[in-house]
Amino acid sequence: MFGKRIKIIKLLGFEVYIDLSWIIIAVLIVWSLAQGVFPVLHEGLSSATYWWMGVAGAAGLFISIVLHELSHSLVARRFGLPMKSITLFVFGGVAEMDEEPPHAKAELLMALAGPVASVIIGVAFWGLSVLGQTMAFTVPVLAILGYLSTINIVLAIFNMLPAFPLDGGRVFRAILWGWKKNIKWATRVASGIGAGFGLLLVAIGIFSVLAGGIVGGLWWALIGLFIRSASKMSYESILVRGALEGESVEKFTKRDPVMVSADTTVDHLVEDYIYRYHFNIFPVENNGKVKCIDITDFKNIPRQEWERHRVEEYAKPFSADNSVQESDNAMKALTLMNRTGKTRLMVLGGSGDLVGTVAQHDLLKYLSRELNLEYPDNNNRSPSEQ
Repeated sequence: MFGKRIKIIKLLGFEVYIDLSWIIIAVLIVWSLAQGVFPVLHEGLSSATYWWMGVAGAAGLFISIVLHELSHSLVARRFGLPMKSITLFVFGGVAEMDEEPPHAKAELLMALAGPVASVIIGVAFWGLSVLGQTMAFTVPVLAILGYLSTINIVLAIFNMLPAFPLDGGRVFRAILWGWKKNIKWATRVASGIGAGFGLLLVAIGIFSVLAGGIVGGLWWALIGLFIRSASKMSYESILVRGALEGESVEKFTKRDPVMVSADTTVDHLVEDYIYRYHFNIFPVENNGKVKCIDITDFKNIPRQEWERHRVEEYAKPFSADNSVQESDNAMKALTLMNRTGKTRLMVLGGSGDLVGTVAQHDLLKYLSRELNLEYPDNNNRSPSEQ
């Protein structure tokens, strides 16, 4: 879902990132507040005042979204879900989790946590604005508090719309899941409604543009397209998990992987291994000990210097970012590949020794076959078209 992102803080054990798309949106928010919202609601202030009000309003919104997503993450942690990061992106934020909730109750409570947090934050800012009136706060400060109170309530209401993957859509999925005891069916229904809601927003956006509201119309259309795309991706994710989570990494492990000698020069590594086998990570053997080398480990070395450097200089031990246990489920391996950009991973046995490698293309071939068996009428269509 995300492109380039920047880590900004670690909060209660969760890493908070900003996707570069959010920076663009933050600039637009500051501009719209400074040039549109605050000048209309509070006339007579200086241009500089409106601009710092816009910056303060955007910063408050940023903090509000982080707290909203943090509430999801804290509830997820309570149910044992591995959630380590929060990312702010073009239309808000998302608490990233590698697994689906264990049951419908967990899904329901996780989904409700965000809107409840937004309501609490909105009420808190409203209380501060009331207190500020009695304490004679300046107009700009009262305006910012009023905006943050309103926007948090609006966010809570919008997020509770039953359009998956919005929080309201997740509440709806949890109800369906609890009723039928079938998360795949519940996700298919909730995603269908979410996709339909996305189309509705696109239609509203087009109508607004035709009516003269170009900026607002474009926003509605973009949000609609995002919700529609996210709904489809969420359902596809369930299909992928269903196909892979029941299989162990051991099933896909290549027991005799191509091994790179530690004294191989970097230029030979690229020419004889990376270009030949099309993997970006290889196991490295050095005096009976095995490590691994990733293409990113030497990407900063000028190409003309590759022949001077040997693989042993950059080989590193196995870690959670480059290896999995053969007893792990295959979905964990594919998720790690997607997160790190690696095309294969080292597979370790119970003692921590290398037993082989698992390749992304093998997992994808198996996944494609399984999905085609489950949906035989769609054999010639990609998951996104189904």
